[in-house]
Amino acid sequence: MNYVPDFTVVYMSTACEICGPIAWLNAAGITLAYAVGTIVGGLVIGVICGVILLFPVYYGLPLLVYGYVQFFRCTPLLVQIVWFFYALPMVGSTVGLGINMPAWMAAGLGLMLYMGAFSSEIFRAGIMSIDKGQWQAARALGMTYMQLMRRIILPQASRRMVPPFVNQSVLQLKNTSLLYVVAVPDLMYTSSVMTAFTYRPLEVYTFVALLYFVMLYPMTVFSKRLESRVDT
Repeated sequence: MNYVPDFTVVYMSTACEICGPIAWLNAAGITLAYAVGTIVGGLVIGVICGVILLFPVYYGLPLLVYGYVQFFRCTPLLVQIVWFFYALPMVGSTVGLGINMPAWMAAGLGLMLYMGAFSSEIFRAGIMSIDKGQWQAARALGMTYMQLMRRIILPQASRRMVPPFVNQSVLQLKNTSLLYVVAVPDLMYTSSVMTAFTYRPLEVYTFVALLYFVMLYPMTVFSKRLESRVDT
């Protein structure tokens, strides 16, 4: 096979209505917006759920949080996004609730809850990694629980939590590539449409891979530096 690559298709604007540099810029902006929004939302959910999971006995609210965390950690993100978009309206109509979730909301909710489930475990594990002797020493000094967390536990645990949080954020940015299944015009959706018009999947997807690399590589370098600081 004598295949001649032609990378001009990735920036040509005559191939289709959404092709061209502006389309790539819009798609990259949507991808980054979803990544940042779901990472921030997931971190908030993770902190709240992580605190609840620190309760010694799983009953009531901790049991519900534990079920949420395990469900979202143990099922594929692709299935979760599809379920929110297609299955939730069907379930809502069955029970008499008019739930009709648009694509952008279904994708964002799935990504945010997925990030929150992993963040909660990172937060809980970071708190539990602090030596129990420091907990006991702080209580012996008469510190309250809030003083113990603010002055002793969280300053140490946060240093251990930041690297895995950054690593999970890197994965979250890659997870946004699943947005295309519900037709959110991110990088992967734009590339699939462009491929359908140009019949040049090698060039288009290679270009998309380079875009993801440019966005993700600085985050991986930042994560490595954080890990080295924690180890010192």
